Amino acid sequence: MANNRATKSGFAAEAQRKINSKYSEEHAQECLEWIKVITDEPINTSGDMDNFFETLKDGTLLCRLVNIMKAGSVKKINENKMAFKCMENINNFLEVARLMGVPAQETFQTVDLWERQNLNSVVICLQSLGRKGSQYGQPSIGPKEADKNVRNFTEDQLRAGQGVISLQYGSNKGANQSGINFGNTRHM
Repeated sequence: MANNRATKSGFAAEAQRKINSKYSEEHAQECLEWIKVITDEPINTSGDMDNFFETLKDGTLLCRLVNIMKAGSVKKINENKMAFKCMENINNFLEVARLMGVPAQETFQTVDLWERQNLNSVVICLQSLGRKGSQYGQPSIGPKEADKNVRNFTEDQLRAGQGVISLQYGSNKGANQSGINFGNTRHM
């Protein structure tokens, strides 16, 4: 776990402080409250880093969350507190989250949660999953996702667009490089 690692110093400590500075207690609290509503688990919804980490670190609550949103998505939730079992829970959650439509860039690495490396990325993943809630008959958090707006043009419309010269392209009528002089002249 995070307690087994040596304390960071120097550049690594500065990098970790920078990562931790991006963490938002308000967003974390919103995510925990959303999880509490869906799972009906009696969890502490305080958004401070310690509570957020302790609530989610073993991955069981995350697996229960996706199982409620999409029934049977995680076949076996490991209740065992051994490190590799907890990391397996987190990994199972991440796989299901990707299948439910969370983009890869909004997911997190297993160690980000398990070793408390980057809890902000965990919040981002939960917010992204939260936006998908209404698609699975659950409450959503955050802004509503945009709907697709597919446009279909006929061949005639596409050909007509090729003949238009946009004013945004600009003009270089009569442009040349005469008279441009950079730096000193060469003295011989």
